Amino acid sequence: MLKEFKEFALKGNMIDMGVGIIIGTAFGKIVASFVSDILMPPLGLLLGRVDFASLFVVLDGRKFASLVEAKKAGAPTLNYGLFINQTVDFVLVAFALFLLLKQINRLKRPVIAEAAPATKECSFCYSAVPVKATRCPHCTSQLS
Repeated sequence: MLKEFKEFALKGNMIDMGVGIIIGTAFGKIVASFVSDILMPPLGLLLGRVDFASLFVVLDGRKFASLVEAKKAGAPTLNYGLFINQTVDFVLVAFALFLLLKQINRLKRPVIAEAAPATKECSFCYSAVPVKATRCPHCTSQLS
């Protein structure tokens, strides 16, 4: 059983997946930093310094000046502002990834298309015939 587990754990696929997860986690931190540190500040400035995180509704009817006070008091709150923040973050992360992948795809070497075949097969004698030929040189059949 130990031998089987060792084979399973050390398979190339498992190691590749582990490396992919680690790289993905690090890349996720880079993208999150890009969104929160680069994209969000100008967006917040454009929206008039609106902080969605401070938008909430207290479900039991009490009044609180901030979400922190409501949380300290143990009041049930509907934090729709935090949901808006997370939604904006998601859209910005998706847009940042779109831009990044677009640039990566642009930098990739173009795929060289295969050259068109120079010959075709005669449907009567199955010999190789030049593509532009209208008659087979081997069996003299008319080619379409």
